[in-house]
Amino acid sequence: MIELLTTPIFCLAMNIYHESRGEPVQGQFAVAEVTLNRVDSPRFPDTICEVVKQSNKNGCQFSWWCDSKSDRPKDKEAWEFSLLIARAYLRYQDTISHVGDATFYHADSVAPYWSKKFHKVAKVGRHVFYRS
Repeated sequence: MIELLTTPIFCLAMNIYHESRGEPVQGQFAVAEVTLNRVDSPRFPDTICEVVKQSNKNGCQFSWWCDSKSDRPKDKEAWEFSLLIARAYLRYQDTISHVGDATFYHADSVAPYWSKKFHKVAKVGRHVFYRS
């Protein structure tokens, strides 16, 4: 499965799965939207897979990528749904928007230091979304 982590749909689905499975559909689309907003931003890498795997000084942009745990989806139904969301978002991204130009988010159970530096755009499910 790791070899597949070079295709855009697979990378996006993995990010949706690990970041937002169990969230409402809008929350899963919002995670996809942030991922693609990063691809479109000059501050981030130019491909979905590079965005998903990007490192920073504290580890990784998306913690699931470098948490030393298995990335293999365990919940088959949630994985299939993540693939569906990824395909739908890539096909209809020009007509689906839940968080506008947001490029950052965090769970509502935490308050990272950087959240005060950005403009809050929306809260969808258990995530808060920001733009710089």
